[in-house]
Amino acid sequence: MLIKLFRLLSTFPLPVLHKLGGALGWVVYLASPAYRTRLKDNIGRAGYSDHLRTAIRESGKNILELAFIWCAPPEQVLATAHIENWEIAQAALDAGHGVIFLTPHLGCFEIIAQAIAKRLPFTVLYRPPRKAALKPLMEDARARHNLLLAPANLAGVRTLLKTLKKGAAIGLLPDQVPQQGEGVWANFFGKPAYTMTLPAKLHQMTGAAIILSYAERLPKGAGYAIRFVRFEQKLDGTPEQQANSINISMEKLIACCPAQYFWSYNRYKSPHGASAAPTNQETNA
Repeated sequence: MLIKLFRLLSTFPLPVLHKLGGALGWVVYLASPAYRTRLKDNIGRAGYSDHLRTAIRESGKNILELAFIWCAPPEQVLATAHIENWEIAQAALDAGHGVIFLTPHLGCFEIIAQAIAKRLPFTVLYRPPRKAALKPLMEDARARHNLLLAPANLAGVRTLLKTLKKGAAIGLLPDQVPQQGEGVWANFFGKPAYTMTLPAKLHQMTGAAIILSYAERLPKGAGYAIRFVRFEQKLDGTPEQQANSINISMEKLIACCPAQYFWSYNRYKSPHGASAAPTNQETNA
């Protein structure tokens, strides 16, 4: 049923999906107290409460545009993507040590992998969704030409490592909460968040460059501006310090279009078996 619905919605023009999505964002916000509280708390903690109303609409757009991104013909999807600053990524690729693209839940992050895969083979870390109905949708959408999936387990990490050692490119969602043992606590907008250590480990093992990326949703369904940014933080010190550097870079990227961050995501949850979150003072130590 869900697949049929998404395929139907994928035939709608993007401006229509975004207009409907804006309304859907308000419906979900008003109907779900838990969703509403988390969104308000997260955006307020980050200092972007002034963007709340826009963020509510953008969150709804994020839901409905997935039908287009996942189910519409790839050439139609990529026609909406306007690439900026690709020369930054290309220079890193030309160095020959591989590239780690870090893409947070900002804007239409799902379109970025397709845009990169149009230019070169691209391997992304993939964790199956909790809802079984979404699994075939996500896997079919992401298993496109030049786009390879690496499972979020030891075998998948080995695949990522081999890919980088060949001088190729991989993609990670650095603000996705990892499983217990795969992360450390580091501040994210002033509150400890369990943060993956994989990007820093892969960087240290291969010398691969780190490039940040995000896809800003343009007004009135005009498409997406995909941008690439150099990673400027140092990845020295302890895993906690490295994770803190990753989170700082994410905060700076989110500041580019704060209303389009996925504020309703449960970024501060504690994975099963993980140690209790430290205080802010302990995280900053």
